[in-house]
Amino acid sequence: MKITYVVMVLLALLASCRKDAEQAPGPVTAVQLSFGAGALVLNPSGYAPLTARLSFTSRQRGQLRLIVHGRHGAASDLTQQFTDDGTAHDVPIMGLYPDYANAVSVQLVNPAGQVLADTTITIQTAPLPPDMPTSLVTTAPAGSALGGDFTLVSNFSATAPQIPLIVDNYGEIRWLLDYRNLPELAQLSYDCGISRLRNGNYCFGNKATSQLYEVDVYGNIVNRWTMTGYTFHHELYEKPDGNFLATVNKIGSTHPDGSPTSEDYVVEVDRRANRVVQEWDLKQSLDENRHALEADPVDWFHGNAVLYDPSDNTIIVSGRHQGVVKLTYDNRVKWLLAPHRGWGTNHQGQNLSQLALTPLNAAGQVIADTAVVSGSANAPDFEWNWYQHSVQLMPNGDLLLFDNGANRNFIRNAPAHYSRAVVYHIDPAARTVQQVWTYGKERGEQTFSYIVSRVQYLPAVNHLMFCPGCQVPNATGTGGKVIEVDYASKQVLFEMQLTSANSFAFHRAQRESIYP
Repeated sequence: MKITYVVMVLLALLASCRKDAEQAPGPVTAVQLSFGAGALVLNPSGYAPLTARLSFTSRQRGQLRLIVHGRHGAASDLTQQFTDDGTAHDVPIMGLYPDYANAVSVQLVNPAGQVLADTTITIQTAPLPPDMPTSLVTTAPAGSALGGDFTLVSNFSATAPQIPLIVDNYGEIRWLLDYRNLPELAQLSYDCGISRLRNGNYCFGNKATSQLYEVDVYGNIVNRWTMTGYTFHHELYEKPDGNFLATVNKIGSTHPDGSPTSEDYVVEVDRRANRVVQEWDLKQSLDENRHALEADPVDWFHGNAVLYDPSDNTIIVSGRHQGVVKLTYDNRVKWLLAPHRGWGTNHQGQNLSQLALTPLNAAGQVIADTAVVSGSANAPDFEWNWYQHSVQLMPNGDLLLFDNGANRNFIRNAPAHYSRAVVYHIDPAARTVQQVWTYGKERGEQTFSYIVSRVQYLPAVNHLMFCPGCQVPNATGTGGKVIEVDYASKQVLFEMQLTSANSFAFHRAQRESIYP
């Protein structure tokens, strides 16, 4: 009986092994992959000279894999695996080098990753457009994993149209959009720049036309939105529901005395209905007569960033000449992040001085020094934000921003300056703010940018991007820097200098993959 049982078990194991062997993929001999005439088109739109389109039908069914071979060894290769399982293939080839005979491997693979057919093609590209920035790269320390291989740069080194770039970690430009030959965007002025939508396309606003645009990786216009009664400036932000938040001018906006105002509205645009569905008039929620930082009565607020906070259905708006404010959907102030000097009452009757956040020291105690609270002095562990840009929520809800530091402590023409990336912990119930992290002060003038600039937290690697963008001193001139810092140790892991003839390298720079 026992012998019979053992035999049965052995037979079952043998059958299982035979079945596994039958199912396991055997060796595959790859064949030559070939294309017909017109399958490969470089720059098919006319606006993306470092992007090609490959469209063909294969004899075998499979998925396409592309390898753009790098100029700096195998580590610089760009590999993209597509999910187009079939015989019809239509894909972009991205990451080509300018003015270069690019070697690109095209492979057809099966679900197991085995190559069924392949070939290598050469794609010769043209030189870059004029007025592009030059890049110098410091090598990342050995063993340090960075937050990405590419950086999206909302480049300002050209006049018009402005030309966004993607730069690799070797300082090479690998993608750009050049709209010189498209009349509608030939005067493109996108201010804060472009960003990637969740669908993989890009979006930006254009000050020259005051429309909002969605474009694909080739630069083709996919959608446009018109904000009747408003003109665009600075920021375009995609909400979780797909709608846009935009900082705008309202045509005909005035103070009560009839004098004009600018850059003091935020609107929400319904992308499906193509219309404005919400308006925030910052003259109503803030104090339009506060001139503690700037005396300009027209551009009294200067909105330069906006985001949506899903935790309480509010928006957070940065005004370069005022501070940072959290607003409800009925335009009521929840808190103000700014030096306390000069706040009055808004048109809704709110006493804004009572809504200004109270600073805490590192121990969580209220800072009682009135000079620090008002902004004329700094505490060892707390400084206010000055002329800030680029607000972002951290995963835990803390607020990250780029503190430009212009006229810090109300001191104009100071002998020394510095910009910072800074993280604040805000308790909305207690209306307190505590500085919990900062980097940049130690770099001084070497990373000071009095305008523009960007910060970005990279949660996958716990790194932070600190990117001052204008008139930053570099080894070969001035422009901007892209700096990746380890959040825990504040060690610089990567630094790239972008130098431009006009000293204005970019409004924003951020880690971004080259493929959607």
